[in-house]
Amino acid sequence: MVSKSDITTPCSFTELGLTPPLLHSLDDAGYKIPTPIQAEMIPHMMAGRDVIGQAQTGTGKTAAFALPLLAGLDTGKTKSPQVLVLTPTRELAIQVAESFKSYGKHLKNLRVLPVFGGQDYSIQLKQLRRGVQVVVGTPGRIMDHIRQNNLDLKNLSGFILDEADEMLKMGFIDDIEWILKHIPSKRQTALFSATMPRTIRQIAQKYLHDPIEITIKTKTVTANTINQRYLITNGFSKKFDALCKVMETESFDGMLIFVRTKVQTVELAEKLAHRGYGCAALNGDIQQSQRIRTVEQLKSKKLDILVATDVAARGLDVTRISHVVNFDIPFDNEAYIHRIGRTGRAGRKGEAILFVNPQERAMLRSIERLTKQKIERMELPTVKAINLKRVDKFKENINTALQKDISFYKDLINSYLADNEAAPEDVAAALASIVQGDSPLLLTEPKVQPRQKKRNTTVSHSNHAQLPPEEGMERYRIEVGKNHGVKPGNIVGAIANEADISSSHIGRITLFDNHSTVDLPFGMPTDIFRLLKKVWINNRPLKIQKTAADENRFIENGKKESRKNPQQKNPQRKRSKRIKGQQRKHSARPML
Repeated sequence: MVSKSDITTPCSFTELGLTPPLLHSLDDAGYKIPTPIQAEMIPHMMAGRDVIGQAQTGTGKTAAFALPLLAGLDTGKTKSPQVLVLTPTRELAIQVAESFKSYGKHLKNLRVLPVFGGQDYSIQLKQLRRGVQVVVGTPGRIMDHIRQNNLDLKNLSGFILDEADEMLKMGFIDDIEWILKHIPSKRQTALFSATMPRTIRQIAQKYLHDPIEITIKTKTVTANTINQRYLITNGFSKKFDALCKVMETESFDGMLIFVRTKVQTVELAEKLAHRGYGCAALNGDIQQSQRIRTVEQLKSKKLDILVATDVAARGLDVTRISHVVNFDIPFDNEAYIHRIGRTGRAGRKGEAILFVNPQERAMLRSIERLTKQKIERMELPTVKAINLKRVDKFKENINTALQKDISFYKDLINSYLADNEAAPEDVAAALASIVQGDSPLLLTEPKVQPRQKKRNTTVSHSNHAQLPPEEGMERYRIEVGKNHGVKPGNIVGAIANEADISSSHIGRITLFDNHSTVDLPFGMPTDIFRLLKKVWINNRPLKIQKTAADENRFIENGKKESRKNPQQKNPQRKRSKRIKGQQRKHSARPML
């Protein structure tokens, strides 16, 4: 086993023994220095060895196997494939096929065919009958062609299993074994995987011959060219508003937004389109031909934003993706790595922004542990920042227009000025107003409600009366008090930090000897309530619970009702014992 680190001293591509046409293509693409996986893998593959490559996405593994396989092709043989590459998704198949074409564009008669489900069989059959040297496909469609004798693999010399761990997750392992049993045993095989589960290692031991194993160890599993940030927000509407503010203040070229469901891709894409953004959805229910057109539109700048699910964006490699936004945090930490790996590729800078609900903080910490990187918290853009960006964009539009032929409009304005007594700047302002329409250019600062004075009331004895909670507030009891050294500021800080509640929304706090009460906004979500039950203050658990109804009864003079004489007259006692029992049971039930 050969293990290398990202800090390996790089060599040049010319030292790897690649042919001049391939070096020419690399020079065209601006590639000068091979990545660690390329520097270690290419010499072994050029020598004909079977290899196992373990490296994260975005490390350049496609070139690591494509370049040596292209170097060994006999492009005179066009009737049957010499190289077969298996990928888990159609998007990755298309991407890998395009890479083969790009690296081999100076090779004569090179033909590469992506094969996947969802595409017309007749198109694939026509290409196969014409003859191709390289086939890149998904397991299901490759199996179909083998069964129907459309795929003649007698001249196959190279077999690649790409992203084997993803194949395992998607349930393709049995299909892969079936294909391996139906291809020539005398071949060169390369297996690539970001992780090495036991099943994948068993496949390698069974079907690879004395392989060289190369593991690229990295200090972090995400590229250091990606700036990672997270934003605390909650609920679809608030997340959508936050997304729009982020998009107004971030300078982005192409953006990829990830959500969890197919329905959300369409919903979010439509809402962004209504805001004037060039946006489209990308999910597994969209026909493959439309998905290909959508990706091409992103590449050609006809679209700027794609809203996608994890599967649909698998293998997506578009140079202009500068930002990846995780609108929904992924349940699988490795999915996060694959998501943000769509940006910051090949040494380019990228931005990754993660939206996190308050109850998802544990998932955020789990991602940080896996990536071995601290994700920086970002604040929601302010109205002032958004307005500055809008003004800058307005001025940019003027500069762009001045570069065009505006002689007709210039003559028209001069004619207007000759006929009317108006200053040129007033005319320009009027035209700007016409262009802007009824929608104001600048946002207005929200009215700030005057902050109420602190309502923390310290009471010495528990038998003193309390004022009732204000409208929209509910009272909670916590098991820390004056005898434990607690102060109102300790309670405010603990609740604000753990539940992500602004301190201005925390109401009256009353300290008693061995417990305290705190008023919080009505209708606290259950998940936040669970978080608060785990909080500790001054080395004591909060044990928060909603106060029972009979703890908050008051009479007109402000004194609490006495409960010392249980025999005092009360019209309620005329009710049946059954009803009284139900009332007591109801009042004792936790109000979550």
